[in-house]
Amino acid sequence: MKYIVKKGDTLYKIANRFGLTVNGILALNPQLEKDDYLYSGQIINLADSNLMEYSAQLGDTIYAIAEKFDLRIDHLLKANPDISNPDRITIGQTIYIPKSISSEIVQTNQEYSYEDLTTSIEALKTKYPFIHTEIIGSSVMGKPIYALRLGRGEKEVFYSGNWHANEYLTGQLLMKFVEDYAKAYSQNRTLRGYDINYLYHHTSIWIVPMVNPDGTELVIEGILPSHPYYQTVLDLNYGSKNFKGWTANIRGVDLNHQWPADWEEENERSPQVPSPRKYGGTQPLTEPETIAVYEFTRKHHFRMVLAFHSQGQVIYWGFKGMEPPESKKIVNRFAVLTGYLTERTAYSGAGFKDWFIQEYRKPGFTIEVGIGTNPLPVTQFSQIYRENLTLLLEAPLL
Repeated sequence: MKYIVKKGDTLYKIANRFGLTVNGILALNPQLEKDDYLYSGQIINLADSNLMEYSAQLGDTIYAIAEKFDLRIDHLLKANPDISNPDRITIGQTIYIPKSISSEIVQTNQEYSYEDLTTSIEALKTKYPFIHTEIIGSSVMGKPIYALRLGRGEKEVFYSGNWHANEYLTGQLLMKFVEDYAKAYSQNRTLRGYDINYLYHHTSIWIVPMVNPDGTELVIEGILPSHPYYQTVLDLNYGSKNFKGWTANIRGVDLNHQWPADWEEENERSPQVPSPRKYGGTQPLTEPETIAVYEFTRKHHFRMVLAFHSQGQVIYWGFKGMEPPESKKIVNRFAVLTGYLTERTAYSGAGFKDWFIQEYRKPGFTIEVGIGTNPLPVTQFSQIYRENLTLLLEAPLL
């Protein structure tokens, strides 16, 4: 079958949607390479052996069909791009049903984009209305930055991810945790042996899964001339349209080098102009994304913060001796739970956890998940989730 690429599509997402493999798609499209970006309107060939055909019945709508086959609306619509009005399905119309789509809300065998995040949040709120969400600010390009809260207890902790554009697996990790926690609470069962009902009533886990939505979109989708930062981004990337190594926000500022904690010292050894990596800005806290997290943190009384990055399988836990004594005990426990190494001080400063430790003298941790080159392959997700799930559950109790 012929498939018309939609905005946000990647080879992994299309393969997941239709029950195919990336290699199978590439075999039918020799003009494509595995790391190529796909663009809206592009037509590619797909094998149709994994699609089931359904003949629409009297009274069917796309919503009723999705419910019948336990599918998400967006997945069903993307499998049927010719449907312009979901409320108008004619009797006998052929609807393609993708067989392999998981009923899980957060998909973990594909890249995790800002569109995936917003779709996941809406679906999770509908299914689990006890999840609290709020918008804490906006990105350079105006994308809302979301915070989610699990629980209603007084003990507050804060998890954040996807600070760097090509580390989107960390946001995916946190959102999968949100889904599994919510499912366990709604079913009144434990998760990894932890009493979720107790966690819910005694702790509040705040999560900002995607600090850097603009940069993440750039890494996953690439860029077109219509993009308002097209020429700027190309110039910063030395003319290359491959953005897999991009970590900064859309203006070329590294959001984890933006914090007033040895910023001047870090600035001396970092790029002095906007760059795909490591440029800390003209001064601390210039970017709307970092300002949003700064103001959000100041509003709360977090006992601990965990900032998730990739890669290295290591946990950084100190900053210039300002960390409290309990940080050492906590990081040793984290090491047992994850199997990760621990390092007191990272080679660079001006990070979020550095500022948090300096400002509050409370435990702060940078957790580098996975191993390899960013963006980490989606095939690592399951292992990374297994390594970190218990940590995510236990941290609020420490």
